[in-house]
Amino acid sequence: MTEPQNNNGKRLSPIPAFIFMSRWLQLPLYLGLILAQCVYVFHFWVELKDLIGAVFGDAHSLEHIISVTFHGSATAPTKLTETVIMLVVLGLIDVVMISNLLIMVIVGGYETFVSRMHLEGHPDQPEWLSHVNASVLKTKLAMAIIGISSIHLLKTFINAKDYEPQVLIAQTVIHVVFLLSAMAIAYTDRITTLTHNDSKHH
Repeated sequence: MTEPQNNNGKRLSPIPAFIFMSRWLQLPLYLGLILAQCVYVFHFWVELKDLIGAVFGDAHSLEHIISVTFHGSATAPTKLTETVIMLVVLGLIDVVMISNLLIMVIVGGYETFVSRMHLEGHPDQPEWLSHVNASVLKTKLAMAIIGISSIHLLKTFINAKDYEPQVLIAQTVIHVVFLLSAMAIAYTDRITTLTHNDSKHH
């Protein structure tokens, strides 16, 4: 942590410096999200282990993935079927996408709101991080949420017989709202960018 300074290299006065340093209060939040990431990694491997165990005939693993996937439904299958495998795999993809969302929030949020990471030139620097700002991060998060919503909607449609029509309609409407929200965010950011560029040229 360096001393807060302005563009002239002078130290900020105490009150602005104190307010600016308060951004470090967000650090525990990002560390907490890293712990949440660890929970998702553990959950992923538990589900994957049960899926592999069910493939090799382990009754306990099969019972677990069916109970988790079908939530005790009366129409739940009693053996490993293509539908069961598909739903479990979609659940794993869901975990991965949420994990990706966490990474974007942790890395992008820290870079945008707390402190620069100075990753320029690093071979593993994410492509999107090179031009990240609050608007870009907001759009990326909206697209990630749409992807997660798509996975949930696909899982629901595959197992549609276990859901009431109202649930199917509600999930579809919510997904469409996410799509429209992301389009509105992207459009607003585009207008803001064009307006900013025009003001610079004038």
